[in-house]
Amino acid sequence: MANQKRPKVKIARALGVPLTPKSVKYFEARPYPPGQHGRGRKQNSDYKVRLLEKQRLRAQYDLSEKQMARAFDRARKAEGKTGEVLVAELETRLDAMVLRSGIARTIYQARQMVVHGHIQVNGGKVNKPSFQMKPGFVVTVKDKSKEKVPFQVAREGGYAGEGQTPKYLEVNLKALAFRLDRMPQRREVPVICDEQLVVEYYSR
Repeated sequence: MANQKRPKVKIARALGVPLTPKSVKYFEARPYPPGQHGRGRKQNSDYKVRLLEKQRLRAQYDLSEKQMARAFDRARKAEGKTGEVLVAELETRLDAMVLRSGIARTIYQARQMVVHGHIQVNGGKVNKPSFQMKPGFVVTVKDKSKEKVPFQVAREGGYAGEGQTPKYLEVNLKALAFRLDRMPQRREVPVICDEQLVVEYYSR
């Protein structure tokens, strides 16, 4: 799913989750999968239901299958419910945190900001979207990047309207900075997913 060339709106309609603000209006107009058979009745096997749920979670974080499988393997070995641990790990990736803070409009834009070196963690540049945030870590936009148009828009709250800031983040958009106060709880994470089905998919 990462670096997916297929149009984001088509991916969103196929998975049944809006991946970008633009895809929301398409959902309202065409609430069914793309293609000439999109409106047809389909029979879903247990495997297909679990596969779809895994694909939904992957898409919302823009992960490759290898990244997703590795994250699940780490979650399986950790303490706690595997599905909840998995979602918490994905949510505390640096690119996901940049999105939730309101500095980026989509996960794709957040990833680009990180890869291009605009983002700092605890004062040092980090260009890996998969970088795992820990409670107390502070994220800022590099001084030289603050005058670029996307960050000017973010500073004025242009992306914050796409969703509420989660309670586990303390955000100062005017300063283009935020801090992860604590690990997120599953009910607070704004992703559409039944993570237990994802666990069942990988445990088959």
